[in-house]
Amino acid sequence: MGRSFENRKASMAKTQGAKSKVYSKYGKEIYVCAKNGGIDPSANLSLRGLIERAKKDQVPTHVIDKAIEKAKGGGGEDYVPARYEGFGPGGCMVIVDCLTDNNNRTFGDVRQCFTKTKCKIGAPGAVSHMFDHRAIFSFQFDDEDAVLEALMEADVDVSDIENEEGMITVFVPNTEYFKTKTAITGLIPNVDFEMDEITFIPQNTTKITGEEEIAMFEKFITLLNDSDDVQNIYHNAEFDE
Repeated sequence: MGRSFENRKASMAKTQGAKSKVYSKYGKEIYVCAKNGGIDPSANLSLRGLIERAKKDQVPTHVIDKAIEKAKGGGGEDYVPARYEGFGPGGCMVIVDCLTDNNNRTFGDVRQCFTKTKCKIGAPGAVSHMFDHRAIFSFQFDDEDAVLEALMEADVDVSDIENEEGMITVFVPNTEYFKTKTAITGLIPNVDFEMDEITFIPQNTTKITGEEEIAMFEKFITLLNDSDDVQNIYHNAEFDE
């Protein structure tokens, strides 16, 4: 089915900026997650998963601790999620996820990124229906049948599962994230996830060709990454190797 390729492509499509930006974005997301769901990772599964991903992305412990301490105070900024969709360079489809304390400012910033690169921001739902919102888990294990059985017993709606040279990858709807992770860790207590995230997988791709178009795409992504409110960027652009 070629899902392994799609898996890697989805990972690449989730574009992030320089390290300092990554730290800042994780810090904001951890703060919001801890403030809304509690500062104890053992009781707040969203926070625990987020901390694990932050560590895999080499976010320093002090950045994580500072965000949790800030949430413990109860005050501070009140961030809310915002999602913008549209068409990027070459007509590729783009989803931009943000955390903002000022919707007007964030929308203006994101719209400017589209405008400066001759792209078009769309209405909510303009392109998201052409992506699959999936939770993806990849881990080393040699018994695909045992994994599938554990997921079935946990009543997980499995979208797809593959085993490539002992690397098992499970695709489930984004709403099945916690149920799936609980089932896998129940089967393999010390599992080390190669991938553990919720992402958007494009149902098809758009070729970006020519130096000018590629340069415009890179400028577009850079402008978005320069916005402090932008957390994640997903797209269906594909480039010739």
